[in-house]
Amino acid sequence: MSKRPDGTNVPPFETEDLRANLAAFLDAPFGDEKSRVGNFKWGVYAFFDYDGEPIYVGQTNEMLRTRIRRHLTNQRTDAVAMSVLDPFEVFEIEVWPLPQFQDTPNKDRGAREHLDALERLITSNCVEQSEFKAILNEKDPPPGQLVVDQPPSLRGRIVSDRVYELRSHPDFRIARRALIISRLAQVISERKVQGGLRRVLLTQAKRLQWLADRRYEALGGAASVDDVEAGEEV
Repeated sequence: MSKRPDGTNVPPFETEDLRANLAAFLDAPFGDEKSRVGNFKWGVYAFFDYDGEPIYVGQTNEMLRTRIRRHLTNQRTDAVAMSVLDPFEVFEIEVWPLPQFQDTPNKDRGAREHLDALERLITSNCVEQSEFKAILNEKDPPPGQLVVDQPPSLRGRIVSDRVYELRSHPDFRIARRALIISRLAQVISERKVQGGLRRVLLTQAKRLQWLADRRYEALGGAASVDDVEAGEEV
């Protein structure tokens, strides 16, 4: 009999798989063969779930690689810690780098206004594409009057076929989504929070109902429910 692997220093398969696929995406060429998409300093990113639903939009001027890895690996962000964003839900990522600001200082006003405007545009597009006309961001993008055109983007899957088989089952997704809702509700119950977190809770509840309803109907809906036989206790 083999020994229990209590002393193993290797992360679980799904953790290693995510890191490998995320690294491959962030190392993908963009613009030219020398530029890696994750190395662009300024840009906007969006996460999509297993249904192709947009679930989260963010921006960065520290580097796309750094910011996205912080969300999805062990470097926790407020969104993950507060159970606003569940990394297990993320199936695809799309990024919109801003190469023209690559050497621009972080505090440059013009670059920051452009970044904010792009985040507003991508957020608006994602909300419009959503089945629920909502995403899981706790806060809205910074306000402003500047309007920009949508630049070229790169979208890619960060889930392997094996992980897809594990996570895509609707019952697993329903259970996982219910767990995240429970965690978020617990956070809300334990502290004074702004309306953004309650909006996220409401959106997640709608997403859970939508998924559970699809599953129920796919398995026969009302016709799948047994009748109580005569004399049977209920």
